[in-house]
Amino acid sequence: MREAVVDGDQRAGTAAPAAVAADDLPDGLLVADGAGRVVVFNRMAARLCRTDPDAALGRDLRDVLPLADADGRDWWKCSDPYGGLRTRTRQPERRLHLGDGREVLMSARYVRARPAGPLARLVVTLRDASPRERADRGRADLVSTVAHELRSPLTSVKGFTATVLAKWDRLTERQKIFMLETVNADADRVTRLITELLSVSRIESGRLEVRRAVVDLPERVRKVVAGRIAGGEAADRFRLHVAGALPELWLDADKIEQILSNLVENAVRHGAGTVTIVIEPHEEGAAVSVRDEGTGIPPEAVPRVFRQFWRSRRRGGTGLGLFIVKGLIEAHGGAITVGRAPTGGAEFRFTVPAGAPEFA
Repeated sequence: MREAVVDGDQRAGTAAPAAVAADDLPDGLLVADGAGRVVVFNRMAARLCRTDPDAALGRDLRDVLPLADADGRDWWKCSDPYGGLRTRTRQPERRLHLGDGREVLMSARYVRARPAGPLARLVVTLRDASPRERADRGRADLVSTVAHELRSPLTSVKGFTATVLAKWDRLTERQKIFMLETVNADADRVTRLITELLSVSRIESGRLEVRRAVVDLPERVRKVVAGRIAGGEAADRFRLHVAGALPELWLDADKIEQILSNLVENAVRHGAGTVTIVIEPHEEGAAVSVRDEGTGIPPEAVPRVFRQFWRSRRRGGTGLGLFIVKGLIEAHGGAITVGRAPTGGAEFRFTVPAGAPEFA
């Protein structure tokens, strides 16, 4: 049905806005009269139900829109909108199944001429459940990934701690140091994972705060590299090249360090050879390139690199690092790209603006 379903009201000093037609709505809409006959059936509802919209008009809504719950029970018989409780005014959104088994999100409004009176009109909205299902699957994947990543270090921490407590007097100094160093490293691993999860949550919810201050970008890179060397990497595996004078950069020091740490770790873990970090001026800001000498990223995988849970063939890590990197860089007003390095491996290149806060 193509008639308007929402009319704009006239306000003083303003023109009346155009009416909204049923087919303009982003969700499926079905309206049934007091006898249960369909009087409005918009294009989106027809698409979801795979039904001719004109053929639906005048028919019983239970025939036009057969719905079943998760246990296969007829939803209309269970809810009984026309003969059930007359105090009901709405049906909150819930997952239901169409006749062919596809899931939809359905909500309803019970319109009555008077409180607790008979049903004058039933307004039903429908939405495809696939996006919600994908989001739920993503959350399930996140829980599974986190559980897997936490199990290993916590098992190690528990095992070594129990051994130290039970056999302290029988352990050599070398054994004690080894166990404590392992516990310390695994605790750092758990801390990094929790930091990643908090970053993902803030990026997705739009609550990521950027606390800007003057940052010496080359010095931050040196700090990250020094940490890798202290962790056992060879010093000659890293090379820093600063190409030209940089402007004063106002950035969030902690988040920039997190970006650099993730990119360098990605190059070390998944690349090969020398990891080269190039810093250069770029459009009144700076550009940073992190390159390795490995096999690079296959062209078909490039569009997926910055998605959650993307991992290379080696399947290392949580698959959240590059997603977080992209979110942190964009929060600074910058951008990141991935391509092939001059040395043949992968090159991650990001830019950040130099703009100082107004209060400065």
